[in-house]
Amino acid sequence: MSPLGARTAGPVHVVGTGLLGASAALALRARGVDVTLADPSPTAAALARDLGAGRLRARDEAPPALVVVAAPPDVTASVVAEQLQTWPEAVVTDVASVKLTVLTELRRLLAAGGADGGGAPEALARYVGSHPMAGRERSGAVAARGTLFAGRPWVLCPTPSSSPRALAAVRALADDLGAAPVVMEAGAHDEAVALVSHVPQVAASLVAARLRRAPEPAVELAGQGLRDVTRIAESDPALWVQILGANAGPVAAVLRDLRDDLDGVLAALEQLDRVEDAHDAAATSPGALAAVAQLIADGGAGRARVPGKHGSAPTSYAVVTVLVPDAPGELARLLHDVGAAGVNLEDLRLEHSPEQPVGLAEVSVLPAARTPLEAALRDLGWALVD
Repeated sequence: MSPLGARTAGPVHVVGTGLLGASAALALRARGVDVTLADPSPTAAALARDLGAGRLRARDEAPPALVVVAAPPDVTASVVAEQLQTWPEAVVTDVASVKLTVLTELRRLLAAGGADGGGAPEALARYVGSHPMAGRERSGAVAARGTLFAGRPWVLCPTPSSSPRALAAVRALADDLGAAPVVMEAGAHDEAVALVSHVPQVAASLVAARLRRAPEPAVELAGQGLRDVTRIAESDPALWVQILGANAGPVAAVLRDLRDDLDGVLAALEQLDRVEDAHDAAATSPGALAAVAQLIADGGAGRARVPGKHGSAPTSYAVVTVLVPDAPGELARLLHDVGAAGVNLEDLRLEHSPEQPVGLAEVSVLPAARTPLEAALRDLGWALVD
């Protein structure tokens, strides 16, 4: 155990010093774990070292107890196989966002003798795939944060061959990084992330792509809703080509269902569009309005299932909307005044008004706190929007 009480026994060897690898290394170093670094790019490894993520391995030093592979999905299996061969006693995990494709390719490599003189069964006993459900729009070691995984699910995908020792080591890693370990079978994991991660990326990109040739006056009307829907559209295309390609089947299955729902709504809207008098829509387009209403209702019901803060059950918050001057220190003053009123801030969203030197701050609080907060802010001179 490390001097700071980490359960992970070092040395830990991190292969791949991008966002995930460097963030894991920074978190381990903060817990006093000895971390060594490797990357196909010597410059990238040196940068992670200089940022405090660990040290470069010296020759003939003690082998690692745990290897964390943070390589791109299309090469993860081969890197895992190489690490299993290089370190015949070490537990090896990877953090790729797809698991079944990696496991299938790894089994093929091991069966072909691509790793470990002890053979495929022994090597697989030391392997547990994993996937931290965390990330940022930015990439590389410069974007790494030791707190990146705090409070986030970390999926563990042991195989029937994985030893209890290997599973315990990867679970300890997730615990030490502040994540919440969740055990899933590889195929179930891929189906889950297709729905909650990969399809949202496709949807955000599709909506954002409509803006490329949109008239400038239309784009200038963009509000918080569009920003929310398209936030992840700035993600790295090269990485997402690999992710979507590796998880193509589950993603396609969700997209087919989404297409069927979209076709239904499209048919309803086209039916309504053919009605010349909007007042006659209900009489001349039976079922069309209900189809549109059902879409919105189903969306609300689905949104309500998304876990709340800290992974707790979903909570309905009251929103206090405050007009904030677009000037240095004004947002900080608002947050100070919210705290001074004895109210805990549950969430905060900002929306800037077009061509106006003000913004709208949507302060989410528990419903019981709404009235006293509004009174306190008004007393302090803040303008509230009903």
